[in-house]
Amino acid sequence: MTAGEHVRAWRPAVPGVGEVLHAHFTEHAYPAHTHAFWTVLLIDTGGVSYELERTPHDAPPRSLTLLPPHVPHDGKAAVPGGFDKRVVYLDERWLTLDLTGAAVRRPTLLDEELVSAVGHLHRALASPGDELEAESQLAVISERMTLHLDSSAEPRHRTAEPRLARKLREVLDRDLTDVPTLESLAAELDAHPTQLIRAFGREYGLPPHRYVTGRRVDRARALLLDGVPPAEVAAVVGFYDQAHLTRHFRTTLGVTPAAYARTAA
Repeated sequence: MTAGEHVRAWRPAVPGVGEVLHAHFTEHAYPAHTHAFWTVLLIDTGGVSYELERTPHDAPPRSLTLLPPHVPHDGKAAVPGGFDKRVVYLDERWLTLDLTGAAVRRPTLLDEELVSAVGHLHRALASPGDELEAESQLAVISERMTLHLDSSAEPRHRTAEPRLARKLREVLDRDLTDVPTLESLAAELDAHPTQLIRAFGREYGLPPHRYVTGRRVDRARALLLDGVPPAEVAAVVGFYDQAHLTRHFRTTLGVTPAAYARTAA
């Protein structure tokens, strides 16, 4: 890498996610190569020129590009100053291989809401403890990308299912400190992940991960007012660490856990 270029890569504990990569490149050019995963490429600034199966394409800023597995592509900066990109690599549980042909023909997805959703996904993937949120985002994103590539595809499970939502809430309430993955929840309740999210949202007005976070924050409030230290509270109620508790607590209540605890004095 030349001066000013940087890369951050990690493998989050989210089923179906092979890797996440954030990078800034100015001069580096990728030679033709393939991946075993679907590549969901978000360009934040600058632009990328690339060939996908020998056909030239451009990925402008605030664009989403979907590159299928095992199809050769290269890449280089399309503008002076290079580009910033965020990439998530997904396996076939999120996007099926029968979409490969459509992705080769139309790799750029022009959808501002989808771009925004993928941005939110990256924030969740970068936050240990927010794996359920990342899975929930992925379920909705993968369905929307599928509909972009295959207009004949039917949106999954549009009907509200209050009974399924109630069953899901019972499972979530069973142990808020150790919530299963969305994939495990779907298997236990014999439903597709997107079906779970839609049914729960229609019945309770929020996605499952926000319900879990809200319940954890409620439990944290009570413990803080009882004088339990924030670090201990985080572990007891199911947050990844004190920083994870603080972020969600402040988002919900507008104050840090420590400041909230001081109000009881």
